[in-house]
Amino acid sequence: MKSILKMFFIFMKIGTFTLGGGYAMIPLIEEEIVQKNQWIGQEEFIDIIAISQTIPGAMAINTSTYIGYRLFGFKGAVLGCVGTILPSIIIMIGIAVYFIKFQEVEILKTVFKGIRPAVVALICSAVLRLSKTLPRKFLHLSWMLLTVICITFFQIHPIWIIIISGTMGFYLKEYV
Repeated sequence: MKSILKMFFIFMKIGTFTLGGGYAMIPLIEEEIVQKNQWIGQEEFIDIIAISQTIPGAMAINTSTYIGYRLFGFKGAVLGCVGTILPSIIIMIGIAVYFIKFQEVEILKTVFKGIRPAVVALICSAVLRLSKTLPRKFLHLSWMLLTVICITFFQIHPIWIIIISGTMGFYLKEYV
């Protein structure tokens, strides 16, 4: 059963326990919304991620807002967004108040150094999960590789990649 408060608390939990930004949140959002509660399907989730990346704003906030709207309309959009950002706001206020006192505490420095590999692993996990839904066509695989090369070695801005990819999808729809 869908409940707007349940969705709010799911996004609060995700916002509280996810370090590393929107990409690190993808596996948790997918687990809760797609797999556990089955509120939306896998393909629609992939579409939501794509839309969330192409519009301005933080991807996790865009995703939670869109999912909230999709499930519960305007109220759901507001609660999905607030549920995602509220923990960060509270944590950042707490950190700002005490940061000056504790910024040189060695134990905190080492804790955050230990968290970094886990954040990278969460992002890699999201990439692997999302890639499983991609059809195994030569065009898709070669476009993925070309995208990585263009961004990594030629520093082509991701916005250009998105624009070109959307254009290719439009004109090559029978191949995609």
